[in-house]
Amino acid sequence: MRFISTRVHGMVDYLMGLLLIVAPFLLGFATGGAAQWVPIILGVVMLASAIMTKYELGLMHMIPMPLHLTMDLISGVLLLVSPWLFGFADTVYLPHVILGIIEIGASLTTEKQPRNVVASTNRS
Repeated sequence: MRFISTRVHGMVDYLMGLLLIVAPFLLGFATGGAAQWVPIILGVVMLASAIMTKYELGLMHMIPMPLHLTMDLISGVLLLVSPWLFGFADTVYLPHVILGIIEIGASLTTEKQPRNVVASTNRS
């Protein structure tokens, strides 16, 4: 059931991208290891994909929305399992798990096309 509009998803993309980048510093796990760098890298990728997606808040309109949602799903799964995959679950895991679940949920509940396709494709 897809009930999140692509406009709302775009707002969430920018906020989540920024949150992923600052979370290690805000939550005290910026120790230079994978626990810090996984969310930072995924946050940068999320911001870049938001900028390049063909939706209302995209600036470059290069990535189709279905591909964007697939990227979000993969990123969310990676974030979710990263504490165990990269071996830092004994020090921190909850922010990665929570934000990963949110990202997975957003990817599965967002509409696959902007509601106003004309408006979203006219900007180049």
